[in-house]
Amino acid sequence: MRQYIRHPLDVKIDIRCSPDHDFVKESTQNISFGGLAFYSENAVEPGSTISLQFTYLQPVFEVAEAQVMWCQKTDSNYMIGVRFPNPDDAFRVRQIEQVYYIESYRKNVELKEGRKLTAEEAAKEWINRYASSFPDP
Repeated sequence: MRQYIRHPLDVKIDIRCSPDHDFVKESTQNISFGGLAFYSENAVEPGSTISLQFTYLQPVFEVAEAQVMWCQKTDSNYMIGVRFPNPDDAFRVRQIEQVYYIESYRKNVELKEGRKLTAEEAAKEWINRYASSFPDP
């Protein structure tokens, strides 16, 4: 049984499997308060510690440590699940999730309504409309 509800989230992240490797771009599949799952071209051994970067944000947000919990082969790649051992990182990743939702809202408003919102305007509208129903962990 899962401890936290998973929320679909398709964003680019960078992962690094060890300090002597470069970051590699990957795509998330879902996120929860406790961790996230992402697609990768390469398998990563469960129990490994990896670093994650959310490069969409400026400055770039880096989770110093995520522990690989599972790695499953799919048709064309691997699905990898990680957890955040540090509660502060887990909380910050949750905030990042909200930033992505707000940015998606801003883009949808422009596309569907033709209104161009600043990031701050979009955040205020999104918070007023959706923050109370944003899924709890």
